[in-house]
Amino acid sequence: MPIIVQKYGGTSVGNIERIRNVAKRIARYHDEGNSLVVILSAMSGVTDGLINMASQITKNPNKREMDVLLATGEQTTVSLMAITLTSMGYPAESMLGYQVCVRTSDVYGSARIIDIGNERIQALLNQNKIVIVAGFQGEDLNGNITTLGRGGSDTSAVAIAAGLNADVCEIFTDVDGVYTADPNVCQKARKIDRISYDEMLNMSSLGAKVLQIRSVEFAKKYQVPIHVRSSFNEEQGTMVINEEKDMERVVVSSVTHNKNEARITLTRVPDVPGVAAKVLRAMADAGIIVDMIIQNTRQKNLTDITFTVSKTDYEKALEIEEKIGEEIGAESVAGDPNIAKVSVIGVGMRSHSGVASTMFDALARENINISMISTSEIRISCVIEEKYTELAVRTIHSAFKLDKD
Repeated sequence: MPIIVQKYGGTSVGNIERIRNVAKRIARYHDEGNSLVVILSAMSGVTDGLINMASQITKNPNKREMDVLLATGEQTTVSLMAITLTSMGYPAESMLGYQVCVRTSDVYGSARIIDIGNERIQALLNQNKIVIVAGFQGEDLNGNITTLGRGGSDTSAVAIAAGLNADVCEIFTDVDGVYTADPNVCQKARKIDRISYDEMLNMSSLGAKVLQIRSVEFAKKYQVPIHVRSSFNEEQGTMVINEEKDMERVVVSSVTHNKNEARITLTRVPDVPGVAAKVLRAMADAGIIVDMIIQNTRQKNLTDITFTVSKTDYEKALEIEEKIGEEIGAESVAGDPNIAKVSVIGVGMRSHSGVASTMFDALARENINISMISTSEIRISCVIEEKYTELAVRTIHSAFKLDKD
């Protein structure tokens, strides 16, 4: 029988009525002769509620115990779903992360999957049971409960699908697919029928919140087809698959934006070997991820170094770099938390020229200044003032005629 792995997010199972509706959908798939593994997130709002309870006790709760606490959200959902399905006469069994041997690293709160033992799931499928698995969680090599970070249920689903060699991994969310831009920002955004793993990876890393980036990495590595679709209707969504030849006909497939950006600049630093390494090593040692980097050479063996970090890390990063600036003799260290990044993505960019000029011309027509530029084979990103983000997205979307089929 075809093996289908389905994942339902928190809004899809946000209350008992929605759990019943999802159970009816699962039952239909089972009636059609499919082997089903269902990955569930915690009910919407539950994880935030658990975090809030812990924060009422202490501002810095123990990370191990936080993972134990947060894992209860998914445990509640899978048990309720199994109860619902069995009450409908369907053979369902719920399982937690450690029961299906989701082995992870020991980084509490953001563990990475090392291995998944799917023998127990396969045995239940062989008994024609519907397997309901708690997403977002696993256990480290010492048997401690771990969680995979926000969006971790997507990663759980794709990893389990890869281990089972599933025919497809369906990710059910509150949106009905991947769009050419955020529909909340650009009303003319269109749903994309098919998109490549590489395009989806770039979209996920550049602000699109439809899929968690690690889930797409798993899908690409193990060639798992992902179907992103809505749990609130029966419409076909977006297939995330290997790149196909006709995908190159579309020069740009999407426009993304990210407001969680801040910029730090060290001006007139000595242009000698090791200085840039020292500036960026300080960020790595503090666990701060650096995104875009620009170095501008000045006269008299001096240079400027500018880089971006997430807004949440901005204050900490600026404080660290002010100390580094004193050590290396920088003239000044300045920051700007009021920036955003807009990007265009498309595998067709490999074989078409003029993408950058079209994007820059569109921004110039709206008098939007570009302060940083970063490119790859299938992506161009620009840093602009945050207040122009929505205008920039709509302008670029129209410039590449993404509002037309």
